[in-house]
Amino acid sequence: MLSNKKMTHWALLVALLVSILFPAGAHAAAGDVYAIEIDGASSIGLTIGQTPKQLKVLASVEGSTSKRDVTAAAVWTSSDTGVATAAGGLLTPKSSGSAIIKATYNNSVATIEVNVSYPYKNLKLEHASGSYKLGDSESLLRVTATAAGGASEASVTDVTEEAVWSSSNASVLTVSDGLLTLVGEGSATVTAKFSGLTASFKAVVSLPYSGLELRNGGADADDLEMLVGDDPLSLSAFTKASDSSAGKNVTSEAKWTSSNPSAVTVANGSITAVGIGKATIKAEYLGVSQSVDVYVRAPYEALLLSPSGDQTLFIGESLKLKAEVRNAANSTVNVTGDADFTLDNKLVASMDTGTETIITAKAAGTTAVKAAYKGGSKSFKLTVYPTLSDLKADSTELELYTGDTAGLPKVSGTRLDGTALDISQDIEWTSANEAIATIKDGKISAAAAGTVHLTGRFKAAEALSSPSDIRGKSVDVLLTVKNKVLVLIGPEDGLGLVSGEETPLPEVNAVMENGDEKPVTEEMEWTLSGANAVIKQTDSGKVIKGLVKGSATLKGTYSNKSISIPVRIEQKIVKITVEPSVLEMNIKNSKSIKATGYTAAGKAVNLSAGMKWSTSDSAVVSVRGAVVKALAEGTATLSGSYQGIPVTVKVSVVPKLTKLKVSEPRFNLSPGNTASVDITAEYDTGRTADVTGGVVWTSSRPSVAAISPSGVITAKAKGTAVLKGKFGGRTVSVTVTVK
Repeated sequence: MLSNKKMTHWALLVALLVSILFPAGAHAAAGDVYAIEIDGASSIGLTIGQTPKQLKVLASVEGSTSKRDVTAAAVWTSSDTGVATAAGGLLTPKSSGSAIIKATYNNSVATIEVNVSYPYKNLKLEHASGSYKLGDSESLLRVTATAAGGASEASVTDVTEEAVWSSSNASVLTVSDGLLTLVGEGSATVTAKFSGLTASFKAVVSLPYSGLELRNGGADADDLEMLVGDDPLSLSAFTKASDSSAGKNVTSEAKWTSSNPSAVTVANGSITAVGIGKATIKAEYLGVSQSVDVYVRAPYEALLLSPSGDQTLFIGESLKLKAEVRNAANSTVNVTGDADFTLDNKLVASMDTGTETIITAKAAGTTAVKAAYKGGSKSFKLTVYPTLSDLKADSTELELYTGDTAGLPKVSGTRLDGTALDISQDIEWTSANEAIATIKDGKISAAAAGTVHLTGRFKAAEALSSPSDIRGKSVDVLLTVKNKVLVLIGPEDGLGLVSGEETPLPEVNAVMENGDEKPVTEEMEWTLSGANAVIKQTDSGKVIKGLVKGSATLKGTYSNKSISIPVRIEQKIVKITVEPSVLEMNIKNSKSIKATGYTAAGKAVNLSAGMKWSTSDSAVVSVRGAVVKALAEGTATLSGSYQGIPVTVKVSVVPKLTKLKVSEPRFNLSPGNTASVDITAEYDTGRTADVTGGVVWTSSRPSVAAISPSGVITAKAKGTAVLKGKFGGRTVSVTVTVK
């Protein structure tokens, strides 16, 4: 029984372990390794004698994006331990050959191929002598690179294709996979690099020939001259003869070029004149070259076309062309029959050639017409218009000021379908009076005041047959030229209006460019901003009427100038008071006058800034705005008005009292005695006056001493008293002692 219990206990433990390690319904639990890989390339090269290389194995874990390093836990094997071993992933090369290294972990396997070789040494370059000539055969230009090592320590391996080649001077030669390409004369170092080894040699490239000669026939070619139309010239290219070799004809092998193919072309030494100009013909062969200049001229000095310049036709019209050449002064040859006429757009026009060349317009559009003859050419643009029934200018009346310029009006023609076509560029304009206006370079220039008619017609056409009716029609524009205004002069201040009252428009004078000045108020165009006032037309002319309190801007325009006048609209004032109404001032002093207006409703309005003041004597006082300034001693009356209500202010200007002087400042008297004092006033003008009778006196002790208005002092009782006198804001003191 005890034995059976023990067996049952162990069975339960095993079942529990299995359920933990292999849960039902799952192939791999979270945390299990499901694949491994060797970190690095799929193959690796090792060299015998080098330091062992450590490999690393990474495991992919279920439920995680990161990989686990299992290098130490993996089982490592080599397919050939004689080539390389892998203890714990540490690769050790043994001998040349290949082996497969395998890592195993939890039934997952990863492999990598290992190639082992002996280290390379003694890189050598096998080549010709190192001296080359342009044109050498390929067999002389081969360079082979070899190195000891590889399969065995003593073996020699051809590494030409694996080596990295370079040339120190690409203008002398280039090198690729050991094959030299000769470019030019000079020296260059050829270098090969392989497996950390470097080898090089110096190559010298020389020219096989000392030079090249160009021959025209049997003689050396010098500057050549040709005419357009000449037969081709043939040049030959020879290498220069030397003591060791004779000259060689290389015409077919040489490279021929022309610096100006539009003038001269060349092929295998054959030169063809194409057009007027200069070209340099050059032949090159194995590093040597020679050139010759060719000058191509036209057999004639000029090609002339009649008619000349761009032309305009209407559908159905025909134009006769004539081509001539000038071969000398006053000598012209007709070459119409021999010239080559072409059209680049044959949908627009057709051309009949022969003894005469005639172009007939077929459809609306443009085409270039070109004539060419023996190197010379002329061309013009032909524009074909559809049939037009009428002409119309975009403006029939224009206005300018003297000295101004303006563009010409646009002119359009009416197509048969009623649409307009702009033909302005084909209209010629004339002025009926050039003293008023002239037309030049597409612009109208106004010269003097007046009116003049400008007439536009189609440009005259030469050699035209079957002309369209529209060519006989014209457009007329009336131009008015006015004198230019330099400036408009209006009121200096703004315009004041009273609600409900009408006021004439302000007077404005125009100063003309010639210096004349004239009133233009009635001729001006007036506009008024806002709704606080309005411009009215009355029997006596235009007036401006104030509506409601506020402001507006009155703008007037005459000719080429405008003027803006600020307008202020106020309520009707029925009464004005001023403070003070009487002023007494000292010379050079200034005082302000406050003016208050009252509306019919009794509302007070400060008018001080708006009053218009004048003085009856400008030598005594001046007035500016509400400020009065005393200038000299005297009297004056200031007169002011606002909305037609007058007010006045009386002004007296007196000198300023600067000091009072007493005739005797101290008196010693006995009771009952008397004495007199005189008081003199000194003013800022330097004037003095006796003001004794005007002084107001007081006594500090009337029981001791008293003084009368006329300056008589009376002693009354023993003691001391101070008598003080005042006049014009100044004071004076007299001390009286009674004993």
